[in-house]
Amino acid sequence: MVADLIRGHLKKIGSRWRKLAPGRIAVIVLAVLRHDQRLCDMAGGNDVSASTVRRWLLEVIELLAARAPRLDRALKKITRQGGVVVLLDGTLVRTRRRTGDENRPNYSGKHKVHGLLFLALTDEKGNLVWISAAKPGRSSEITSARHNKICAKLREAGLGALADLGFVGLDDDPADPVIVTGRRATRGHPLTEAQKEANRLVSRERAANEHGFADLKNWRILTKVRMNARHATALLRALLVLTNAEISR
Repeated sequence: MVADLIRGHLKKIGSRWRKLAPGRIAVIVLAVLRHDQRLCDMAGGNDVSASTVRRWLLEVIELLAARAPRLDRALKKITRQGGVVVLLDGTLVRTRRRTGDENRPNYSGKHKVHGLLFLALTDEKGNLVWISAAKPGRSSEITSARHNKICAKLREAGLGALADLGFVGLDDDPADPVIVTGRRATRGHPLTEAQKEANRLVSRERAANEHGFADLKNWRILTKVRMNARHATALLRALLVLTNAEISR
């Protein structure tokens, strides 16, 4: 798949020559993504420079990310397949800590690390169908969901979504909700047994969501993203495409 993408790209831009064949470039890039191999190590073993490997890596990431579905198209596809609900969750992808004021927004007070926040939707089987653009680590999941207009997109597609307690209050139409979450206890208002059981039911239904993120994080480059943060959105979307291709084989 990756080698074919590279061949198609080279033909499109009229490039007749590369230091290595497309198949070999694909192997190098996949090794970096899957095993988080250092660029200089991959460069030395293949008689190319680290900057060349970096250029190949970013090129393939952009090619793959372009194949990732948009939110509205992903939801409409689920509707056409007879789906009625998706699973919504957020995750923090750790990034390298950098000095200076510009990096402060990436610090997550919740997780006590620097990173970038992503939202993801999975289908009822736990397969990832969409990943949001990166937000600074200090952002909240509910703010990111509002920015992506998830409630409006769900209503347009005629779908509902199950989410955790971090999304309580997201739905702007409680009379006709599309976001189903558990109930949160407050001071002086503990949960009833019925509410606790409802929370357990939501948690069981959402269990497949963790499976989707686990598949994505099998790509060890996500252990800690060391590349420039501006490439993070394309990276996650590229890995979404690769993960789904791997699962569907």
